Amino acid sequence: MTKKVVDFWACQDEVTKAYQDKRVLLLGQGKSGKPNVMTIGWGSWGIIWKRPVFTVLVRPSRYTYPMLEETGEFSVNVLPPGKEEIAKFCGSNSGRSVDKFAAQGLTPISGRVISIPIVQECIINVECRIIYKSDLLPQALNGPIRAEIYGESQDLHRIFIGEIVSCLRG
Repeated sequence: MTKKVVDFWACQDEVTKAYQDKRVLLLGQGKSGKPNVMTIGWGSWGIIWKRPVFTVLVRPSRYTYPMLEETGEFSVNVLPPGKEEIAKFCGSNSGRSVDKFAAQGLTPISGRVISIPIVQECIINVECRIIYKSDLLPQALNGPIRAEIYGESQDLHRIFIGEIVSCLRG
């Protein structure tokens, strides 16, 4: 299937629905050239500094985390409806111990703009270059949210804001 360049804003309702259905994969690739996907359940998009952006949160303990740090790029990939089991697998298995692409029949292909791949089988692929990153500060986090999401854990997310440089559909 051929990927076509589309306006991200025309896809945002579909991306929102995919988040609700747990069908969103974040792809990172380090300098080693080995890509990894992880399921993400949190993210946002909008305009910051006059640029279209996609914001994702990744914990330092995740296998994908150093990949984002190394390359400064990521892709957000939306699985088609009915493929929630793929996202479930990718969210509950680490790329340190399993090749999620091989295990789930996913194909990394070259993106249009960024140097790291996108996922062929996904219906929407958003290519991003990181323009800002910051660690969550426990003292700045709302108390009930801190307790509910993190408990006593010190493995707080890093916020990555990526400029949307391309959006593909197909």
